[in-house]
Amino acid sequence: MGIKVIKTPECSKRKKVWIQMGAILAALVITSLFIMAIGHNPFKVYFSMLEGALGTPYRLKETLVKVIPLLITALGIAVAFKMKFWNIGAEGQILMGAFGASYMALNFDYLPKVVVLTMMIIAGMICGGLWGLIPGYLKAQFNTNETIITLMMNYIALKWIIYLQYGPWKDPSSLGFPKVANFKDSATLPNVFGVHIGWILALILVIIIYIFLNHTKKGYEITVLGESENTARYAGIHVKNVILIAIFISGALAGLSGMIEASAVSNTLNMEVAGGMGYSAIIVAWLSGLSAPIIAIVAVLFAVLIQGGAYIQTAFQIPQSAADIIQAMILFCVLGSQFFIQYKIVFYKYTLHSEKGGHTI
Repeated sequence: MGIKVIKTPECSKRKKVWIQMGAILAALVITSLFIMAIGHNPFKVYFSMLEGALGTPYRLKETLVKVIPLLITALGIAVAFKMKFWNIGAEGQILMGAFGASYMALNFDYLPKVVVLTMMIIAGMICGGLWGLIPGYLKAQFNTNETIITLMMNYIALKWIIYLQYGPWKDPSSLGFPKVANFKDSATLPNVFGVHIGWILALILVIIIYIFLNHTKKGYEITVLGESENTARYAGIHVKNVILIAIFISGALAGLSGMIEASAVSNTLNMEVAGGMGYSAIIVAWLSGLSAPIIAIVAVLFAVLIQGGAYIQTAFQIPQSAADIIQAMILFCVLGSQFFIQYKIVFYKYTLHSEKGGHTI
């Protein structure tokens, strides 16, 4: 008896829904067993996760604040992934976007607020885009492995921010604490309905990226390049230019997330400004099938999972490691469902032929 994995034809929407629902059910069952093993009622824990994320106006606000960077960064990652450029460097691009925005905030805070914020947005997007453009250029020019390079550049960006925080940008009035000075009001994003204006930018970008990928020539070229580079060349598409444009857009959106986090959430520049959102956004983009409207939905659900996981640590005195395990189990099952959508397992019998008698065993 043998086993082999084969790629299936395009999965129907009905089958895809059933597989994903099965994955969610499996996740709930497995995590319930784990929760019972650590001595808690799984139904109470699940209810508390929802309550911790959505139960009060303050908690809902905190959840929405987490949705914004996840959504914007995932949109950027989707642009790169659409052409099979595996941008794992969103974390570093967020940090560099925050760096560019912080430079403007710290040096031009005497200007009118609308001018400072505009400069911060532009600088954040340019810095994030340029940081993404480096591995993009190497890929286009030398066909390097973008996965490794974008990942390694995350650490370079992190060390650069640490250097600034502990070195030239250290606030003299912080009493020796390694901290960059807080931004003034002119460099802080305003609130709309109790949440910073980043949520409006995120919704606008969902529409823009959807139109860009599905109804523009450049979006079509990105899609064709993702399907087959040879087909793209045959169709007359300038492959190098498309790679550079797509990865710049991808990095620029991550950089915008960095600007928003530095301005509206941290109100300064520090090594924690990305907070792992660059890695989480990869999961959001992948689970969404790189579709902008679905990314918005998945980003909300993912933020609920993050915020709810933080809440149950206090409500049930569950250690952070246990809360992380619960989140990881749910994500593992949901991500694992993608395997059964794209592939299927086939069992078959070995057939052996005898050289002497020609018998089949």
